[in-house]
Amino acid sequence: MPRYDYRCRQCGATFEVSRSITATDTIATCPDGHTDTVKLLTTVAIGGVAASGVRSAAPTTGGCCGGGCCG
Repeated sequence: MPRYDYRCRQCGATFEVSRSITATDTIATCPDGHTDTVKLLTTVAIGGVAASGVRSAAPTTGGCCGGGCCG
C-alpha cells in the first residue's frame, strides 16, 4: 500500500499515512487530531550500490552525449 507524507497546517507536524490510491483525496488527520492538513509532494531517489559497496557509474558509451556524437 502506498505511503503519503502530510503536513499539519495548524501545528506544523509532518507525518506519513498508508492508504490505497483510491483514498488519496481523503482527509488525513495529524497525530494531534487536527484535520487541516496538506499532502506533500514526495520525491524518490533511485540509486544502486554494487555488491562490493561501490556505486556504479553511469554508462559512458552509446546514445547522444554519452558516445561522443555531440559537438
